[in-house]
Amino acid sequence: MLKKGDHVVTALSGGADSVCLLLALNELREELGIKVSALHVNHCLRGKESDRDEAFCRDLCERLSVPFVCGRFDVNAEAEKMKMSTELAAREIRYRFFAEQTHGKKLATAHNANDNAETVIFNLTRGTGTKGIAGIPPVRDNIIRPLLGVTRNEIEAFLAKRGQDFVTDSTNLSDDYTRNTIRHNVIPVLEKINPALFRTILADSENFRTDNNFIELEAGKAFDSGSSGKDTICGLDKLHPAVRRRCTVRFLSENGIEVNSRRIADLEKAVLCGGKINLKGDIYAEARDGCLRLVTIPKTKEKTGHICVKAGEGENRFLTKTVTLTYADREEYEGRTLPADTVMIDAGCIDGEIVLRNRLPGDRIKLENRNFTSSVKKLLNTCTEATERDSLCFAADETGIIFIEKAGTADRVKITNSTKKILLIKVVCEETMKL
Repeated sequence: MLKKGDHVVTALSGGADSVCLLLALNELREELGIKVSALHVNHCLRGKESDRDEAFCRDLCERLSVPFVCGRFDVNAEAEKMKMSTELAAREIRYRFFAEQTHGKKLATAHNANDNAETVIFNLTRGTGTKGIAGIPPVRDNIIRPLLGVTRNEIEAFLAKRGQDFVTDSTNLSDDYTRNTIRHNVIPVLEKINPALFRTILADSENFRTDNNFIELEAGKAFDSGSSGKDTICGLDKLHPAVRRRCTVRFLSENGIEVNSRRIADLEKAVLCGGKINLKGDIYAEARDGCLRLVTIPKTKEKTGHICVKAGEGENRFLTKTVTLTYADREEYEGRTLPADTVMIDAGCIDGEIVLRNRLPGDRIKLENRNFTSSVKKLLNTCTEATERDSLCFAADETGIIFIEKAGTADRVKITNSTKKILLIKVVCEETMKL
């Protein structure tokens, strides 16, 4: 992390972690041969409490004879300008200020073992790959995290031994933020299972980080050897899935295409079976013989009109798609993993006949395991391309929508412990069929 002659700027909030970091670096500065200074950001979000934190940090640095710089920002006003949440805006402003103040220097942040555990749990909960469960990196660019192997209890013991106080951010005491909920409610339960939770997750993070670095290196080699210009990459079908997915992500990113898990799964299937997938507008990824190539197919057909057809068991035709309905006993599919193009619902919850149709103005749905009803228009805006929305397949019964292609199933027909009969709905589009 450090070498002699480095200028280390400590990100100082006034909380226990950052105060501990500043004291430790300052005590070690002669032994390490480094220069230490401190940087504080006043987000002006908590009124007098924010000013109290700034004054505390200023006084502490003056007592330690540590150079101190403070930046004051009206985060609420900036968040409105940037069209983002206050939390995201604060982070954006903070790191921009840090970058301006630490050019040619090292920036030390006070992330600790507890923070790492919270990050890993948060990432696992919302869905992540190897990188997410690798946790917080000890070093990234000029940012170093010397306390990453230290627990919060050890930090507080260090401060108590020196008689050093610190400030407490009142927002850390509420459960209004997801991280606080994890800290106050999830971590204590996990610690009962494993008292060495933070050490365990820290060790796991290091292992995952090592594995992730290896896969990234292999993916880099594979991408460079298979790349044939910006819009083509070959040999994907010969690669290990972990490497293939990384190559696919890089291929999309370098071509300015949004990356998401559904798109990666669709492209992987196309690479292995052949086919083409719409990425955005008139841009498609065409897969043939293990090669992935970007092609432009102009849209010439007129907007699709309203379509509504009765659906029966077996294969049904909807525009260019084949929609297969299969009724079965739940026991037949217990523990089985369904293909990405197939969903399972409770057949006993279906009200009357099923029809296949496209979207209609005012459509709404309460998706599975959600406690609110969504506007279908807003829902599709977040998970589909504009060019495909009029041709998406909706399955509905006499009560309303039970399934939307690429969006999910209705909560009222979800599988429960009392489900006996199930209905499988499979949608296959000609564009994803084998060429």
